[in-house]
Amino acid sequence: MSTTTMASTVTKAKYNALQIAHWFLQRNEEAMEEKGAEKMTLLKLLKLLYYAEGCYLALHNGERLFDEKLVAWEHGPVVEEVYYVYKGNPYDLTLTDADREDAEKIAPEDQELLEQVFQIFGKYSAWALRDKTHEEDPWIEATGNGQHLNDEINQDTMRKYFTKHYVEA
Repeated sequence: MSTTTMASTVTKAKYNALQIAHWFLQRNEEAMEEKGAEKMTLLKLLKLLYYAEGCYLALHNGERLFDEKLVAWEHGPVVEEVYYVYKGNPYDLTLTDADREDAEKIAPEDQELLEQVFQIFGKYSAWALRDKTHEEDPWIEATGNGQHLNDEINQDTMRKYFTKHYVEA
Protein backbone atom coordinates (compact mmCIF):
# COMPACT_ATOMS: atom_id res chain seq x y z
CA MET A 1 0.00 0.00 0.00
CA SER A 2 1.41 3.39 -0.89
CA THR A 3 1.96 6.05 1.75
CA THR A 4 -0.67 8.24 0.12
CA THR A 5 -3.28 5.48 0.22
CA MET A 6 -2.39 4.53 3.76
CA ALA A 7 -2.64 8.13 4.98
CA SER A 8 -6.09 8.54 3.46
CA THR A 9 -7.46 5.53 5.37
CA VAL A 10 -6.45 6.89 8.78
CA THR A 11 -9.19 8.88 10.46
CA LYS A 12 -7.95 12.00 12.16
CA ALA A 13 -9.26 12.57 15.66
CA LYS A 14 -11.63 15.45 16.32
CA TYR A 15 -9.33 17.26 18.75
CA ASN A 16 -5.83 17.42 20.08
CA ALA A 17 -5.05 16.33 23.62
CA LEU A 18 -4.14 19.83 24.75
CA GLN A 19 -7.60 21.07 23.77
CA ILE A 20 -9.17 18.31 25.89
CA ALA A 21 -6.77 19.16 28.73
CA HIS A 22 -7.92 22.79 28.55
CA TRP A 23 -11.53 21.63 28.87
CA PHE A 24 -10.72 19.60 32.02
CA LEU A 25 -8.77 22.50 33.54
CA GLN A 26 -11.60 24.93 32.88
CA ARG A 27 -14.18 22.49 34.25
CA ASN A 28 -12.09 21.98 37.37
CA GLU A 29 -11.93 25.74 37.92
CA GLU A 30 -15.74 25.78 37.85
CA ALA A 31 -15.85 22.89 40.34
CA MET A 32 -13.46 24.77 42.64
CA GLU A 33 -15.82 27.76 42.62
CA GLU A 34 -18.99 25.65 43.00
CA LYS A 35 -18.00 23.20 45.69
CA GLY A 36 -14.44 23.81 46.72
CA ALA A 37 -12.86 21.08 44.61
CA GLU A 38 -9.09 20.67 44.78
CA LYS A 39 -6.79 22.33 42.30
CA MET A 40 -5.99 20.11 39.32
CA THR A 41 -2.47 18.67 39.22
CA LEU A 42 -0.65 17.48 36.14
CA LEU A 43 -0.76 13.86 37.33
CA LYS A 44 -4.54 13.98 37.67
CA LEU A 45 -4.99 15.79 34.36
CA LEU A 46 -2.99 13.13 32.53
CA LYS A 47 -5.13 10.37 34.02
CA LEU A 48 -8.36 12.18 33.09
CA LEU A 49 -7.10 12.34 29.50
CA TYR A 50 -6.55 8.58 29.58
CA TYR A 51 -10.06 7.95 30.89
CA ALA A 52 -11.59 10.34 28.36
CA GLU A 53 -9.80 8.64 25.47
CA GLY A 54 -10.73 5.18 26.74
CA CYS A 55 -14.40 6.05 27.13
CA TYR A 56 -14.46 7.72 23.72
CA LEU A 57 -12.84 4.70 22.06
CA ALA A 58 -15.43 2.41 23.66
CA LEU A 59 -18.44 4.56 22.85
CA HIS A 60 -17.35 5.42 19.29
CA ASN A 61 -16.20 1.98 18.14
CA GLY A 62 -12.50 2.74 18.18
CA GLU A 63 -12.61 6.33 16.93
CA ARG A 64 -10.14 8.59 18.69
CA LEU A 65 -10.97 11.65 20.76
CA PHE A 66 -7.47 13.06 20.22
CA ASP A 67 -4.55 12.15 17.97
CA GLU A 68 -1.72 12.03 20.48
CA LYS A 69 -0.73 8.63 21.81
CA LEU A 70 -0.88 7.55 25.42
CA VAL A 71 2.38 6.18 26.78
CA ALA A 72 2.80 3.94 29.83
CA TRP A 73 5.06 5.75 32.28
CA GLU A 74 5.93 4.80 35.84
CA HIS A 75 2.98 6.73 37.25
CA GLY A 76 0.48 5.60 34.65
CA PRO A 77 -0.70 6.73 31.22
CA VAL A 78 0.71 9.99 29.89
CA VAL A 79 0.11 12.16 26.84
CA GLU A 80 3.67 13.40 26.45
CA GLU A 81 2.68 16.56 24.56
CA VAL A 82 0.51 17.70 27.49
CA TYR A 83 3.10 16.65 30.05
CA TYR A 84 5.77 18.82 28.42
CA VAL A 85 3.50 21.87 28.29
CA TYR A 86 2.75 21.74 32.03
CA LYS A 87 5.76 19.96 33.61
CA GLY A 88 7.37 23.23 34.69
CA ASN A 89 4.68 23.83 37.30
CA PRO A 90 2.71 20.57 37.75
CA TYR A 91 0.76 21.81 40.78
CA ASP A 92 -0.35 25.14 39.34
CA LEU A 93 -1.86 24.55 35.91
CA THR A 94 -3.15 27.80 34.47
CA LEU A 95 -5.20 28.69 31.43
CA THR A 96 -4.86 31.61 29.07
CA ASP A 97 -7.84 33.24 27.35
CA ALA A 98 -6.79 31.40 24.18
CA ASP A 99 -6.84 28.09 26.09
CA ARG A 100 -10.38 28.83 27.27
CA GLU A 101 -11.50 29.65 23.73
CA ASP A 102 -9.87 26.41 22.56
CA ALA A 103 -11.85 24.41 25.14
CA GLU A 104 -15.11 26.04 24.07
CA LYS A 105 -14.66 24.69 20.52
CA ILE A 106 -15.39 21.16 21.69
CA ALA A 107 -18.75 19.96 20.40
CA PRO A 108 -21.57 19.79 22.97
CA GLU A 109 -21.96 16.02 22.64
CA ASP A 110 -18.25 15.57 23.32
CA GLN A 111 -18.41 17.99 26.24
CA GLU A 112 -21.17 15.78 27.62
CA LEU A 113 -18.82 12.78 27.55
CA LEU A 114 -16.02 14.82 29.13
CA GLU A 115 -18.43 15.94 31.85
CA GLN A 116 -19.27 12.31 32.62
CA VAL A 117 -15.57 11.44 32.79
CA PHE A 118 -15.01 14.43 35.07
CA GLN A 119 -17.90 13.44 37.36
CA ILE A 120 -16.88 9.78 37.59
CA PHE A 121 -13.08 10.01 37.70
CA GLY A 122 -12.53 13.60 38.81
CA LYS A 123 -13.64 12.79 42.34
CA TYR A 124 -10.53 10.64 42.84
CA SER A 125 -7.18 12.05 43.91
CA ALA A 126 -4.31 12.04 41.44
CA TRP A 127 -2.64 9.14 43.28
CA ALA A 128 -5.86 7.13 43.46
CA LEU A 129 -6.21 7.51 39.68
CA ARG A 130 -2.57 6.57 39.24
CA ASP A 131 -3.08 3.41 41.28
CA LYS A 132 -6.32 2.63 39.42
CA THR A 133 -4.58 2.75 36.03
CA HIS A 134 -1.95 0.30 37.30
CA GLU A 135 -4.70 -2.27 37.90
CA GLU A 136 -6.17 -1.98 34.41
CA ASP A 137 -5.36 -4.11 31.36
CA PRO A 138 -4.17 -1.28 29.05
CA TRP A 139 -1.33 -0.16 31.37
CA ILE A 140 -0.53 -3.72 32.49
CA GLU A 141 -0.24 -4.91 28.87
CA ALA A 142 1.84 -1.91 27.76
CA THR A 143 4.31 -2.35 30.62
CA GLY A 144 4.43 -6.14 30.87
CA ASN A 145 2.89 -5.74 34.33
CA GLY A 146 5.30 -2.96 35.27
CA GLN A 147 8.44 -4.62 33.89
CA HIS A 148 9.14 -1.99 31.22
CA LEU A 149 7.97 1.56 30.60
CA ASN A 150 7.54 4.12 27.84
CA ASP A 151 5.63 1.93 25.38
CA GLU A 152 2.48 3.16 23.70
CA ILE A 153 -0.76 1.93 25.24
CA ASN A 154 -2.66 -0.12 22.68
CA GLN A 155 -5.89 1.56 21.66
CA ASP A 156 -7.68 -1.65 20.82
CA THR A 157 -6.88 -2.94 24.31
CA MET A 158 -8.24 0.34 25.69
CA ARG A 159 -11.39 0.09 23.62
CA LYS A 160 -12.07 -3.49 24.73
CA TYR A 161 -11.26 -2.79 28.38
CA PHE A 162 -13.36 0.38 28.58
CA THR A 163 -16.26 -1.25 26.75
CA LYS A 164 -16.30 -4.15 29.20
CA HIS A 165 -15.60 -2.28 32.44
CA TYR A 166 -17.18 1.12 31.95
CA VAL A 167 -19.64 1.17 29.04
CA GLU A 168 -21.32 -2.19 29.53
CA ALA A 169 -20.95 -2.22 33.32
